[in-house]
Amino acid sequence: MALHAADPDIGRVTIGLRRLPDCSRLCLSLDLMLMAIGFAIASYSIVANDALQTLGTFLSSNQQRPWWVLWLYAVGILYAVLIYGWVVNGGDSSYGRLDGIPLPQPFSWIYLVPPVVLLLLTKRGIPVSTTFLILTIFAPENLGKMMTKSILGYVVAFGSAIVLYFALARLMEKRFIDTAHNEAPGYWTALQWLSTGFLWSQWLIQDLANIFVYAPRQLSVEWLAFALLVMALLHAYTFATRGGEIQKVVTSKTNTQDIRSATIIDFAFGAVLLVFKEWSQIPMSTTWVFLGLLAGREIAMSVRLQSRPMRETIGMIGRDGLKVTTGLAVSVALAIALPRLAAALERAAPVTTAHAAVGGAR
Repeated sequence: MALHAADPDIGRVTIGLRRLPDCSRLCLSLDLMLMAIGFAIASYSIVANDALQTLGTFLSSNQQRPWWVLWLYAVGILYAVLIYGWVVNGGDSSYGRLDGIPLPQPFSWIYLVPPVVLLLLTKRGIPVSTTFLILTIFAPENLGKMMTKSILGYVVAFGSAIVLYFALARLMEKRFIDTAHNEAPGYWTALQWLSTGFLWSQWLIQDLANIFVYAPRQLSVEWLAFALLVMALLHAYTFATRGGEIQKVVTSKTNTQDIRSATIIDFAFGAVLLVFKEWSQIPMSTTWVFLGLLAGREIAMSVRLQSRPMRETIGMIGRDGLKVTTGLAVSVALAIALPRLAAALERAAPVTTAHAAVGGAR
């Protein structure tokens, strides 16, 4: 499939359909190849790491269903959100969240490092902020704004969860726990699938920027088709493995495998994301929002239901916080170190070439 990059930063580029000087053609081909590779790695690693937020409760409470049924549902929503955004935003599937992050020119190999690091962290079951890890290298000057919005998101989600679950813990959650061995009424299944669809769409609108930062800011039809195909195939693997190691962050929380509890979590999380989506287009860490929601929920459940000792609850929240803080530290380190490494290699290249030329002359 030929990939077309229609973008104001790099002009319209068509590989194989337009004659260009050899050097220009080679540089543009290399740029597009790196972008396509980065897009593919980011598509898998970001969704695999963030699956615990949006699809984690969906997967854990639907373990009895074939994975491909869940996959078809999620991919259908993904396609709807992507295509709708592409149509109404003039080819921009990131919903304007990349307006302040231009496409790098030229597109360097250093931008492939963050999604590879994210992939390694995901395989170890460590939840990190994909927004910080991926976008910081593209626009380090935006880190402060993204952190401010993300911290506010954590606080709002934490406080909202405490209020919500103080009210619901004895009214609903206790009954859910006591009747966990019984099959939930059929309407809960419909509500849970509805809540997942709502949450998944809100997450996509927020976090698609982390993936499409590797694509032209205005997608051609060919780029859109490439994105749809790659993301569908990589989502299939994520669903087939039921979320992988990262899913343990969800299943370790109180009663999250109950479809009724999962439904409430999804609606609450989606509502918080909706509020912040309308507030501003600055990218934010949805991971921080989700962990804030789970933290507030666990504290309320510990107080109201004595579901686990408060010391154990605080320790679990602290471990989750340590993991996302580690991810933030890695993000900042990469944003600082990678450009300096690339610059050092570029300075060293002419020296190496000059030495080789001298040696050849001798």
